[in-house]
Amino acid sequence: MNVLFVVCGEGLGHTSRCLHTARHLEKHGFTCHFAAYDTSFRFLERQGWQRLHRTPREVTLTGNDGFFTLTGTLNDSKGVPVNMYRSYRMVQDLIDAEQIDLVIADTMYAAVAAARRKGIPTIFITNQNTFCTLSGGSESAWKALGKMVSSFFTLPDAIVVPDFTPPDTVSGYNLTIPDYINSKVRFVGPMLAIDREAYPVRQETVFASFGGEPFKVPLYHRLAGIAQRRDDLCFSVFSNADGLPPGSANFTPHGFVPDLYPHLAAAKVTILHGGLTTLHESLFFEKPVVVVIDPHHPEQGNNARKIEDMGAGVIVRGDRATEDALEAAIDTASDFRSPVMRRLFEHQDGRAGTLRVIEEIL
Repeated sequence: MNVLFVVCGEGLGHTSRCLHTARHLEKHGFTCHFAAYDTSFRFLERQGWQRLHRTPREVTLTGNDGFFTLTGTLNDSKGVPVNMYRSYRMVQDLIDAEQIDLVIADTMYAAVAAARRKGIPTIFITNQNTFCTLSGGSESAWKALGKMVSSFFTLPDAIVVPDFTPPDTVSGYNLTIPDYINSKVRFVGPMLAIDREAYPVRQETVFASFGGEPFKVPLYHRLAGIAQRRDDLCFSVFSNADGLPPGSANFTPHGFVPDLYPHLAAAKVTILHGGLTTLHESLFFEKPVVVVIDPHHPEQGNNARKIEDMGAGVIVRGDRATEDALEAAIDTASDFRSPVMRRLFEHQDGRAGTLRVIEEIL
């Protein structure tokens, strides 16, 4: 059976979870193709995925001085209708050319419509249909977007949430499941492929990753400033964006690495931006988290609220993330004992759960 994954390239969490799932499906006899763009395409290329196709982006996320901006995103996304039509047509062409039997779209909306038009079964992967920000701005716009996304949920055959079942759902504050789509929604668990025994857990570094967007680079410079005055903290930071601070004795910048897990396993604290996949990975290794929240981003704050509820980390608002505030949060998180979630990860494998959903809808 031929499966086409169409993945959102805003950050690498969508791509990473789909790649883990595709590898699992291939072990069970499926042939998986990917359609991706920009950093997602380059990531899959570096991972050596052979059946890889370029697709247009549907929306462009932009920011300024380390933060997401809705106005800038809207300005840079004026071509969304054209891009979605191009994406729609390309998916249809790929369905024909590669004889696709199933489309799995991770937060890529036009792909679902294209597959429906072709009469191909579709699965939509998402962990959000409720949008709000810590800043409290543009709430009417976010509510309107939430209604649009919820109405879109009627199109796919199944909606896969790559997260734990309630009440342990990390993205729970970002989800509202109306009764009319409740029968389609499946909480399958995190889509990870980590052999716990392959990564010895240590408590050595401060691990930091804010995603690959260039507007996040100023945050890395603040961490470099902390490293200059705290030789007891050893920072290991990761970004594919240009402009990272230079390395030093206790500050090591990394671009692309084929495997983040050895670095995560070696951390005593992780500093993350609140994306679901990296939060799951940090919880897997039982690392306390400093979640640096973009106050204008419509997802991160809600994920961070759940992390705080769990006693797994602390929140720092990005617009208040001075060097002093970040340093204090690192010291606070260092004293946390992250919750033990081994059994949850063992019993809720999102890759296996997605395979069950495929078998169900087919």
